[in-house]
Amino acid sequence: MSSVPSRSSQLSEMSVAEEPAGRWAAVLTIADLAPGDMAAVAVGDLRIAIYNIEGQFFATENVCTHAFAILTDGWLEGNIIECPLHAGQFDVRTGCALGDPVTCNLRAFKTRVRGDRLEIFVP
Repeated sequence: MSSVPSRSSQLSEMSVAEEPAGRWAAVLTIADLAPGDMAAVAVGDLRIAIYNIEGQFFATENVCTHAFAILTDGWLEGNIIECPLHAGQFDVRTGCALGDPVTCNLRAFKTRVRGDRLEIFVP
């Protein structure tokens, strides 16, 4: 006779399986990044750009996908970051490349505020 798992253990197993692998990392204090500003942070070997767009926080890779350039050395206009090297543009909310010369999207990271700290989810 085989044992059938209870409904609660099935839900528990499902929750664990659906939880993405990774961790939340505190990267800065929210008071340190005013609306319209951006900051460069590192989490392990990852170079990450943090953006404050009208009080909402977004995070992407901080290196242009077209050529090696640090995006936080570029220009932030609304929700668009422009690379300082060849003027490639990305939407910081999604990481989407917005046209030539960039054709590859940036990796975007989930963000959350815990107390006075901003955290990003690092897979």
